[in-house]
Amino acid sequence: MSSPPGRRARLSSPGTSRLSSEAREELRRRLKDLIEGNRVMIFSKSYCPHSAKVKELFSSLGVEYYILELDQVDDGINVQEVLTEISNQKTVPNIFVNKVHVGGCDRTFQAHRSGLLQKLLHEDSANDYDLIVIGGGSGGLSCAKEAAKFGKKVMVLDFVVPSPQGSSWGLGGTCVNVGCIPKKLMHQAALLGQALQDSRKYGWEYNKQVKHNWETMTEAIQNHISSLNWSYRLKLREKGVAYINAYGEFVEPSKIKATNKKGQETFYTASTFVIATGERPRYLGIQGDKEYCITSDDLFSLPHCPGRTLVVGASYVGLECAGFLAGLGLDVTVMVRSVLLRGFDQEMAEKVGSYLEKEGIKFQRKFTPVLIQQMERGSPGVLRVVAKSTEGPETIEGVYNTVLLAVGRESCTRKIGLEKIGVKINEKSGKIPVNDMEQTNVPHVYAVGDILEGKPELTPVAIQAGKLLARRLFGGSLEKCDYINIPTTVFTPLEYGCCGLSEEKAIEVYKKENLEVYHNLFWPLEWTVTGRDNNTCYAKIICNKFDNERVVGFHLLGPNAGEITQGFAVAMKCGLTKQLLNDTIGIHPTCSEVFTTLEITKSSGLDITQKGC
Repeated sequence: MSSPPGRRARLSSPGTSRLSSEAREELRRRLKDLIEGNRVMIFSKSYCPHSAKVKELFSSLGVEYYILELDQVDDGINVQEVLTEISNQKTVPNIFVNKVHVGGCDRTFQAHRSGLLQKLLHEDSANDYDLIVIGGGSGGLSCAKEAAKFGKKVMVLDFVVPSPQGSSWGLGGTCVNVGCIPKKLMHQAALLGQALQDSRKYGWEYNKQVKHNWETMTEAIQNHISSLNWSYRLKLREKGVAYINAYGEFVEPSKIKATNKKGQETFYTASTFVIATGERPRYLGIQGDKEYCITSDDLFSLPHCPGRTLVVGASYVGLECAGFLAGLGLDVTVMVRSVLLRGFDQEMAEKVGSYLEKEGIKFQRKFTPVLIQQMERGSPGVLRVVAKSTEGPETIEGVYNTVLLAVGRESCTRKIGLEKIGVKINEKSGKIPVNDMEQTNVPHVYAVGDILEGKPELTPVAIQAGKLLARRLFGGSLEKCDYINIPTTVFTPLEYGCCGLSEEKAIEVYKKENLEVYHNLFWPLEWTVTGRDNNTCYAKIICNKFDNERVVGFHLLGPNAGEITQGFAVAMKCGLTKQLLNDTIGIHPTCSEVFTTLEITKSSGLDITQKGC
């Protein structure tokens, strides 16, 4: 979806090469009518690159503008001559905002950077705020704080509707409260358990029985999260951003209703809005799901150990949770409706699944729950789960203490009044289509984060997009968020890091015959003493043979994959090729050095199993 174009102004003229004094005055009057009758009036020429930059600026600001292309009118020479008399400017673009002559391209951008342009645009406005951000997660907070740097009056509305189990949390969104932060900390808790097992092989002797205390872990994690909640509130206060703990809902194009937890309603207006409401876990829509199941919204603050757990879903959320729960010593089963890690490289996904099975996690493939019943109350209680095959009439039953649903997430866009102001959403997914400026179909309304259609659902992406959006809106920048080659990591017990295309997607984009895939299994040195499997960790790069073997896909299954992948992502941004990897001397002995010595291609069919260190 492209930015909405400016409207073309029409100007009739006598069409003569030399104007009489009467015709000249008539032309002057008509030009002044255009200047005074339009909030933004741009006189330009259709081929002028400076004019194009100015139009892009106003589009990014969500401001409707009117254009008169002087090379497209019959009497453009005379029009420009009279315009010069009015503005004392001979060149185009020639811009007027609310009847004030701003100048050409450079002066317009200078006015934008200084805040003068925004002042001119809104000087007849009685809005309460320059910007209201709906949603206090990573993307919304990033945008709000950046906008405040430019002297804008900014408000953030954030309200967490409690989960069906009653879980709620403070400022900071999913990542801080029920996502990345507690997930990585519980992942670390599980890794420490593995390290304890390995330590005996390295000579550590201890006789006391080692066990894990769920309550101690969750208390420490929740204390850390509370400190982050407070720090976010403090930073908003320091930057002069108003924070309201209330549910935001559009009631008019420039007005929202804010409802606090007591049900009290307040109304606010703004010139610009950013929607950053994020997503919440999806439920199955079967008997007993909301009554008895938990989601990632509940797990990280669960006051008791979950016990024997069924994880429904094999998304990265599901597999990460299954991984650290098993790492803490729990009995874990994963029920998979179709494939593991949908959207990720499927060879890597199956290797992740194989490792989890080796760690004792059971998989029930091609099944989905149809009924969940409570058999016993308790902390945890006992639940009966009936599941049906996705490929036939077969049903199975199981008994668990906890059922964790990880079957996807729903965008929080359907109950915030978007239909009242005409913002379009994808009716099936709830996601919001935007242009490359994060602008919705309503010019003064923007969106960032997980609710964007077709964009990665990752915290750093939302932060970057929010920051760059604020800089475009209020700081004169034209820089857009780059959604290409974004690295990510699945924090399963053995981490999976990737950047660029999956092998399936690369084949779709480039065709199999145009690709070379280099791969190898490797054995981390740390695993040799402990006797852990020497053919589990795996490295793969996908190269475009006809673009200097540029790396279009990077994949790693191994310890610390997140830390390793981040560095290689920078190289991919710089145009990493196979030859550059060959020319790079590896750090020995590390896991990441495997990428500097990859020689075996999939097409060769050669064996990649490791026989030694």
